[in-house]
Amino acid sequence: MMERTGPLSGVRVVELAGIGPGPYTGMLLSDLGADVIRVERPGGHFGVGLHHFLSRGRRSVSVNLKAPGAADVVLRLAARSDALIEGFRPGVAERLGVGPERCQAVNPRLVYGRMTGWGQDGPLAHRAGHDITYLALSGALRSFGPAGEPPVPPLNLLGDFGGGGMMLAFGMVAGLFEAQRSGQGQVVDAAILDGTVSLMGMLLGMRALGLWSDERGGNLFDGGAPFYTVYECSDGEYVAVGALEEQFYAEFVARLRTGPEDDPPARDSPANWPALRQWIGSRFAVRTRDEWAEVFSDSDACVAPVLSVSEAAKHPHVQARGSYLNQGEVLAPAPVPRFGRTPGTAGAPAPEVGADTVAVLTDVGYSGEEIAALLGAGVVATND
Repeated sequence: MMERTGPLSGVRVVELAGIGPGPYTGMLLSDLGADVIRVERPGGHFGVGLHHFLSRGRRSVSVNLKAPGAADVVLRLAARSDALIEGFRPGVAERLGVGPERCQAVNPRLVYGRMTGWGQDGPLAHRAGHDITYLALSGALRSFGPAGEPPVPPLNLLGDFGGGGMMLAFGMVAGLFEAQRSGQGQVVDAAILDGTVSLMGMLLGMRALGLWSDERGGNLFDGGAPFYTVYECSDGEYVAVGALEEQFYAEFVARLRTGPEDDPPARDSPANWPALRQWIGSRFAVRTRDEWAEVFSDSDACVAPVLSVSEAAKHPHVQARGSYLNQGEVLAPAPVPRFGRTPGTAGAPAPEVGADTVAVLTDVGYSGEEIAALLGAGVVATND
């Protein structure tokens, strides 16, 4: 087994393989030192392709959860672990014999994490969905996109990974911390719907004060404000402007002026915003993105070029931080957040399904004869 570093070193997590936010939770925990054992179905491909990096740093055990005796294998793993995460629809883990009641019966300290879109209860709990579905019902999706046009999905970063996977990781760490004090585990119910609403906390506060409208494209942070939006340059590329504070906005205007008498419309009244947008846009339109990036490179005007991923990875600050990892010909995310004394480490890319079946089962006490019997019965498999 690879040597683990990071603040979660010594923690063992069983991950019942899923897609999207669940693997992201596993990646975050693994990057920070947890020994994450990924339980995958024989012949499964969750560990490759889309999840090449989301499934990094794991050991892979291949278990046919529908086979007689498979639940006992998972329970054996759970009995020797600190946490378990799963992303099935409500009730599926229970039907497979690996729900929280059975797992915590063999390990009362186990923190059992559940990742769903809708949550474990409620009228929609058993209905299928994806990131865009949960964002739509949360109220968040309506705020993305220009006024007068359809909402634009913000990739699947907000729901799946922000409101889902990251919230589950936070919940698991909090649950592990509490279990150290109480000696008891508990269930962590992480729903993408709930997590997305939580991420909207500041906007909900602005809404309560009358500073945020449900109508898209007319607010401070949704592109409605001409000093917090994106502008096209002469080469068809874009710059992002975030000149909110007075001192930053003054610096921004100073570098856009074509002369001492070239003053923009006042920004204080939203009634002036269309004219101000025209004033700003007409100036950005005369130079390329990179020329404007140079103009603002030494300022606090909060202007940045809108880069592609390949361009971002080459930016001096991004390189200095090591935000992207170069793994051969591809880019991968670096472990986050950073720790001064116990830094995390990005593990190797996802192993083949079942690559560690024998080693992990041996580690949790199975004999060679027992493992052979499980392999022969099709309960577990290797990558051969």
